[in-house]
Amino acid sequence: MRIYGAAGATTAVPAKATRRTAGGAFSVPGDSEEAAAPAAPSPLRMAGGIDALLALQGVEDATERRKRSVTRGRYALNVLEELKLGVLAGTLDPVTVNRLRAAAAGLKDSSGDPGLDSVLAEIELRVEVELAKMDPVQASD
Repeated sequence: MRIYGAAGATTAVPAKATRRTAGGAFSVPGDSEEAAAPAAPSPLRMAGGIDALLALQGVEDATERRKRSVTRGRYALNVLEELKLGVLAGTLDPVTVNRLRAAAAGLKDSSGDPGLDSVLAEIELRVEVELAKMDPVQASD
């Protein structure tokens, strides 16, 4: 029986052949020949183990990356909208500025889609501009 896994098929090691005498009687190997001890069975190997499972969990497809990037972009635009409304109403909340900083950090990751990445770069630039405008406001509070 062959087991195919990550390392391929494993084969058994053939036992050393014993010498036969002309009379057909059983003979034990002599001092000059080493007695072959039976090989211990090798331990079973998992197809990849825990490391492979963790690596597979870390692999993400392009669709997931794109969805996550779109979500981060929408979140940043929503926070920018809240910031605009807060400035116009004169009720700027420091929590909104902190949320904007957090949104800016999430926009730096690549989505793998050049068009989406360029839109996210423009959103990130807008967020950075608004944060730069808010820094003097934060310092005067």
